[in-house]
Amino acid sequence: MAFWDNLWQSRSTQFDSGNAATNSISLNRRRPSVSLTKQGAASGHLRVNLSWRMRTSDIEGRQQNSLLRHPFKLFKPEVVQAHTQGMVNVDLDLGCLYELADGSKGVVQPLGNFFGSTNEAPYVKLSGDDRFGSGSGETIYVNLDHHAEIKRLLFFVYIYDQTPAFDRTHAQVTLYPSSGPRVEIELDERAPEARSCAVFSVDNTKGELVVRREVKFVYGFQAELDRLYGWGLQWGRGYKSRV
Repeated sequence: MAFWDNLWQSRSTQFDSGNAATNSISLNRRRPSVSLTKQGAASGHLRVNLSWRMRTSDIEGRQQNSLLRHPFKLFKPEVVQAHTQGMVNVDLDLGCLYELADGSKGVVQPLGNFFGSTNEAPYVKLSGDDRFGSGSGETIYVNLDHHAEIKRLLFFVYIYDQTPAFDRTHAQVTLYPSSGPRVEIELDERAPEARSCAVFSVDNTKGELVVRREVKFVYGFQAELDRLYGWGLQWGRGYKSRV
């Protein structure tokens, strides 16, 4: 019995950062990394999704104060309000800096229509550009059947041509590997003036793919992330077409 007890305890400690109810792993400061290789997910397609919604803490705070003064409002149906001038319009974009084993480097992002490809280099593809924070968000696919040709990836989020407002959004990046639990990373640190955030990296070290939480906010755009992580690309100002 003691042997089985010890075996059960050793298994439980390997998965203590996961959520059994949702089959997910949250990367945070206490657990910043996870190996895709060790969980058998170093092949197939890795799906990376960015989703966000505007925080309503200010509105909720006002509603709570109103209920204290007028308790009978609790029994009235809640009025759903559309965006007003007081709310900040934020367009979050998901991008990926890549470096391949042959030394080639580049970026996959909506700006400039660098959507990439999964069937050929860089084996990273952006599905589309979500400008309104829809339920599906933005998604990047990585073809890990070619992981031997990938040296490193850096996934980042930036605010396109709008007021810096990371502190007004609730953003989350979720990784869906080909097997094993999904991996969740919240952009939960306050950086009200930041325009970009390095969310996580994927490094191919001696054939092992390791996902590492970054969550580093910067006050510039892609060029500043490039300098921070030593990519060495040339950057110019870009614009999106009007909707």
